[in-house]
Amino acid sequence: MNHVSAVEFDHPNGNQLLAALPHNDLARLSPLLEPVQVEVGEVLYEPAEPVRHIYFPHDSLISLLGVAEGRMTLEVGLVGREGMLGATVALGHDTAQTRAIVQRAGCASRMDSAKFRTEFARNPALQRVLYRYTDTLLAQAIQIAVCSRFHVLEARLARSLLITRDRLKSDKFHLTHEFLAHALGVRRVGVTKAASALQQQGLIIYSRGNIEILDVQGLAAASCKCYEIVKEAGASALSTAFV
Repeated sequence: MNHVSAVEFDHPNGNQLLAALPHNDLARLSPLLEPVQVEVGEVLYEPAEPVRHIYFPHDSLISLLGVAEGRMTLEVGLVGREGMLGATVALGHDTAQTRAIVQRAGCASRMDSAKFRTEFARNPALQRVLYRYTDTLLAQAIQIAVCSRFHVLEARLARSLLITRDRLKSDKFHLTHEFLAHALGVRRVGVTKAASALQQQGLIIYSRGNIEILDVQGLAAASCKCYEIVKEAGASALSTAFV
């Protein structure tokens, strides 16, 4: 993790939660924020370990993985510029509940968790956006859990790629077979077969971890309804928080 120069929160790639705060509240919060660069594969949190920092991604993307028996994983959420990592600190949790691993390198604003907790207690505007945002995280985790139990891998992969696309606002991104296997809770051979099926349908190109979505509507049709549910829940909650 590297330190970077100050980030403009109203930049197109700025963090939306921070940008949603009233000017005076953001001005008070800004001196407590430290711009950092996070790298692909970097683990920011591990389950049951102390949460020392809160992260507000800008152009980076962070995957939240549920962990069983120390090795089996399943992605239960994604955090990008629309949100924050460590929201549960505001709810009184001092330790992480998931593994947080950087999926896309980029910038983030980092804040000491103790200072964040203090600021949260006295900042109604911050409370409002965070309560609404945690609703979206919960809705996302519930729907992904249902999806993982009842839907076929090909549809789940399509859902995961579409959500990643929405977070990054790009049809091209990099995700290795290994990372997707961890995220979907399957073996790498399963990811290979599912990705090949989507590629044969002309929906994506997938080569050495480089993914390009060729047909967004077609990929959405190949996905399960969970994609639309997660997308709509997030749009509804965040639109009311950012008024």
